[in-house]
Amino acid sequence: MGLGLVLPDGTQLGPSDAPVTLVTKQNKALAHIVTGQVGLIGQDYVEGLCDVRGSMRDIMAVATSILPGSPLDAARMGWLTGVIARVMSVWRHSIERDAQQIEFHYDLSDDFYGLWLDPRRVYSCAYYEQPSMTLAQAQEAKLDLICRKLRLSAGERFLDVGAGWGGLLLWAAEHYGVDATGITLSRNQHAHVSRLIEEKGLAGRVRVQLLDYRKLDPAQAFDKIASVGMFEHVGRAQLKDYFERLRLLLRPGGLILNHGITASGCHNDQLGNGMGDFIEKYIFPGGELVHIGDVITELSEGGLEALDVENLRPHYARTLWAWSDALEARLDEASKVLTAQQGEQGERALRAYRMYLAGCAKGFESGWVALHQVLAQHAPTGRTDELDDPADQAYPWRRAYIYSDK
Repeated sequence: MGLGLVLPDGTQLGPSDAPVTLVTKQNKALAHIVTGQVGLIGQDYVEGLCDVRGSMRDIMAVATSILPGSPLDAARMGWLTGVIARVMSVWRHSIERDAQQIEFHYDLSDDFYGLWLDPRRVYSCAYYEQPSMTLAQAQEAKLDLICRKLRLSAGERFLDVGAGWGGLLLWAAEHYGVDATGITLSRNQHAHVSRLIEEKGLAGRVRVQLLDYRKLDPAQAFDKIASVGMFEHVGRAQLKDYFERLRLLLRPGGLILNHGITASGCHNDQLGNGMGDFIEKYIFPGGELVHIGDVITELSEGGLEALDVENLRPHYARTLWAWSDALEARLDEASKVLTAQQGEQGERALRAYRMYLAGCAKGFESGWVALHQVLAQHAPTGRTDELDDPADQAYPWRRAYIYSDK
């Protein structure tokens, strides 16, 4: 794909009708193009050192073509950098820092997110059960898939860790009759979900708390637990403790569904070529990714047994493109919303999100990152009746129930 280039002095290079044109305002941006540091080019765009003309899909195709190599290899950690990364992971994920990092991202602006998310504001990977589904339909299919995997039933105590804007919490309560508790660190999301609970008349059996998962009291265990788009914020060094805490919150025989982004590389917790640094700086400070193999290891170390593992990578690529396309269609509205609330910083945030959504869509398409759902329960105890559907055991050891009609 052709790339047009405008130098800081106004000189134009490349085809005049190129689908993508990069307008540089400082020579530093040129160096990033030559070395293929696409994450730094993204930073230059956010900071106003360059401008990019063209559709986001074309821009990401060009960005991929100038990479000097795989971003997985570029971020590969040696033993020393791995040790340093683990030490930093411990330092970065105190209760106070995690709260600040969640606020940085999710409390940007509810109105902004409302412009490009589905009506339920489900901010995680959708499930395109049918290729023709709209984003809203695919998000509802995802919510129902999670509920089916957990085998939710009326009256069960259900915990949603990282409840977001309440999509799963309310779906589980309204469609499966559970007694639902959600927790979040976002003040905006807490206020939004609290309002929806009252409007829907669910206050008797649905609640949302502004609370860190480490502060939940395990005295009254839950029957089922879901954690969606949350454990990416936990940190590699805390994963064992995270899964151990969830185990303590789960009754024996109950089920946990962990849904989250995972690294495709076995030896890196972010992407190279400046991509991971871009996301760390502008979108998800403190975010860390681990390979699904490491997730299973830490889950097991935390006293849980993995029952079912499903990779939804292409579903997230399509989800992210749907978000990107929706934002691109409403850029003027997004700019007004963010600048009205945050001034010049709002315009920088909009530029960052344009690159983030499209860049992540390309990343999932290319297999640089993945997304896995892992269904788990307490570690086995040696019982002999597991295949006989005992009343105290939720998992049937037969997968067909997930996809069969209700």
